[in-house]
Amino acid sequence: MALVKRHITPVRIFGCCVAIAIAVGFFGHLNRYITPERGLGYWLGIVGGSMMLVLLMYPARKRASWLRFFGGVGGWFKAHMTLGVLGPLLVLFHSNFSLGATNSNVALFCMLSVSGSGLVGRYIYTRVYRGWDMHATSLEDLKANAEQLRKQTTAVPMLPHFLEAIDAEEHRLFRPAKSHFGALLYPVTIGLRSVLARWRLERQVRRMVVEAARQSPALAAHGTRLTATAMGYASRRLDAARRVREHRMYVRLFSLWHFAHVPAFIMTLVAGIVHVISVNVY
Repeated sequence: MALVKRHITPVRIFGCCVAIAIAVGFFGHLNRYITPERGLGYWLGIVGGSMMLVLLMYPARKRASWLRFFGGVGGWFKAHMTLGVLGPLLVLFHSNFSLGATNSNVALFCMLSVSGSGLVGRYIYTRVYRGWDMHATSLEDLKANAEQLRKQTTAVPMLPHFLEAIDAEEHRLFRPAKSHFGALLYPVTIGLRSVLARWRLERQVRRMVVEAARQSPALAAHGTRLTATAMGYASRRLDAARRVREHRMYVRLFSLWHFAHVPAFIMTLVAGIVHVISVNVY
């Protein structure tokens, strides 16, 4: 049950709902029911565009302390992330997931690029900040956390080679790239390599638990719990080591991403305003 709770999170549920909505909109031939010019389709565009405008409240609240009566920065950041997905989603339904006139296409592609950029930025954000409070994680904090994890395991007495297996996987996962091209691909491949490292560790842990159960019949009844405990610890160890090694890279990436994201968002607003004016005037 604990493992299920760890994998089923509000963010993942929200992501699945958005993915289902996109699939329904793309393959559902909704043009029979929704048209951009009038009725529901028209108002979907108005509401989606308004959500994109509300996104401006987050940077305004972050920079202007006198706006604190509107709520905390953390709450507005959550709203920024949520509306940054829902707004473009409604606009996609407004456009029936199809292209139109030149001005609407420009606005649509600008919006999709900014929305996609936001998803990338959300991932980078999780590697630089702790939680939603915009409190940056320092390299010293990450190192202290990784060192503390090394001292916390309770599975060592029952699985003598457990720590050696984790050390071997850490060394294999974070060994230097053999070429500049490999180093460039590191941010892309590290996720898959981390999954493979956990898979290999799980196989080793299961073998260790089976061997330990043969030597201690009392342990056989708790093999599943011991495996889950050991793998939970191993996953935290690998993640902590990964964050230490990636910290400086993600700080730089976040700075570069922010430099590109803000102008792109402004361009999206301008394109959206031009689209609305051209539709209603011409």
